[in-house]
Amino acid sequence: MTQQIPSTEPELAGVRNFRDVGGLPTVDGRRVRHGVLFRSGHLAHATDEDAAFLGSLGLHTIFDFRNAADQKLEGPDVELAGVRNVNLPLSDPAEGAEFWKMVRDGDLDQLRAILADGKGAQRMIDSYRMIIKERTAEHSQVLHSLAEDSVPALMHCAAGKDRAGLSIAVTLLALGVEREAIVADYLESNAKHRRYKVHRSSTAASAYSPEIMELLSPLFDARAEYLTAAFETIEETWGGVESYLEQGLRLTPGLRERLRDLLLD
Repeated sequence: MTQQIPSTEPELAGVRNFRDVGGLPTVDGRRVRHGVLFRSGHLAHATDEDAAFLGSLGLHTIFDFRNAADQKLEGPDVELAGVRNVNLPLSDPAEGAEFWKMVRDGDLDQLRAILADGKGAQRMIDSYRMIIKERTAEHSQVLHSLAEDSVPALMHCAAGKDRAGLSIAVTLLALGVEREAIVADYLESNAKHRRYKVHRSSTAASAYSPEIMELLSPLFDARAEYLTAAFETIEETWGGVESYLEQGLRLTPGLRERLRDLLLD
């Protein structure tokens, strides 16, 4: 893939899935401005060189959508001078703790029981639907913060795929970005150099057997069907994007225009 602006998408050593969302087209012919909205996986393992690069972006705010369990597992984000860190967990810290322990520790039979026959993908779809319906306050806070000059901003979760992916998608909907472009950006998380690395407790080859990796793949893939489920939930719950933004996220026309002025060329 040709990089439009190589300087904003380096090969960061300790941060996965980093990218500038700039360049995406809106339905009315504008584009997301480069250098104002970034996304990534967590920053807990950022090297000194990574931190220096991130510090050079002029970031105002970092939105961390991880929960306490994530932070205990991975560690806190690296601190960047002059950057505001906002933690907005998009899932309950206790939710799924046993499930994720099974992902790390479970044997083949245990993983088959919780993931086979479409159960893994359905879990992801249900999670996306839940976040859209139940985390309107958090997404409202993100959009209001962006409209109040919290830019340039970086959004991340653990892998930078699901919670950050949804939050970026919601932001792009508010900006009027073309739906196909939102999906295409979301699917970029599948690129080999971006993907979250699966970590299992055992280092034995059997712990990473082809069948086990196939069972785990729905959890670590970015799949269009997941984002489609989120969009369908907006339609089913609010009747459309406009009502979702106005009623669900309390985004007034004035705030939305301010957001567009800040983030679009």
